[in-house]
Amino acid sequence: MALGRRSSSINGRMPSPRISRAASSGNPNANGRFEFMSLLTTKINVIDQPSSVRHRTSDSPVHRKDSNSSSTQQLLPEEDCMKLNPSFLGIALRSLLAVDLWLSKKMGVCARDGSSWGSARPMMKLVEISGHGIPWIAGTVYCLYRSDSSAGREVILNLLFALLLDLILVGIVKGIVKRRRPTQNRMDMFATFSVDKYSFPSGHATRAAMVSRFMLNHLVLAVPVRMLVMLWAIVVCLSRVMLGRHNVTDVVFGFFMGHMQYSLVEYFWLSPNTLPDLFKI
Repeated sequence: MALGRRSSSINGRMPSPRISRAASSGNPNANGRFEFMSLLTTKINVIDQPSSVRHRTSDSPVHRKDSNSSSTQQLLPEEDCMKLNPSFLGIALRSLLAVDLWLSKKMGVCARDGSSWGSARPMMKLVEISGHGIPWIAGTVYCLYRSDSSAGREVILNLLFALLLDLILVGIVKGIVKRRRPTQNRMDMFATFSVDKYSFPSGHATRAAMVSRFMLNHLVLAVPVRMLVMLWAIVVCLSRVMLGRHNVTDVVFGFFMGHMQYSLVEYFWLSPNTLPDLFKI
């Protein structure tokens, strides 16, 4: 009978009168029995709850904070904002890269023999050789050897210094950036080195800009010759994109880099006053 009353109190979710009288008395054993029965009643109430209620309880913010603190630390609001709202600079750079690749592919009209201007590829390769570093360095050394005037030797020696500086700076930048050449490029270039597998910046563009500016400022040339020098520099830069050797940004950056290299050569100009032993040799 007592068991039946206890079961009915548990199922009805209310303590029995015996437990209430024991709790109201000062008996310690009665208090212990009351606490045990209260705990048992609480557990049974939780078990009897519907699954949806238990699911909401487990998904409460307090429960998530206690059980998934590590995952909460990984999903920060700032990171979510960065994913949803990328920076303007990142969007601009990706857009510029897309336009650069598209325009470079469109302008590579001599990249293959079967391209739209494939018949002009041999002529463009001659222009490529005219802007290569080895012919320029070899020709400058020969002119320095054959020169018989101190003023001429000073100009030619600084031109040699500019060409060597161009090789060093372009090689350093290419090794740092490590941008691959366009996919339409054919590795049939004249006298390549290990660093020439990279594309940024264009060494031909830097050399054409620097040499043309050097010649226009330090050589006495007639007006038609001066125009030919400027035209040569422009054609060399265009040939790099038409042959598929470089992207447009490689050539544009290389052209401005060549102008800056000339300014550096002017700043460190070699003269008999600064390096007398070198000119004696």
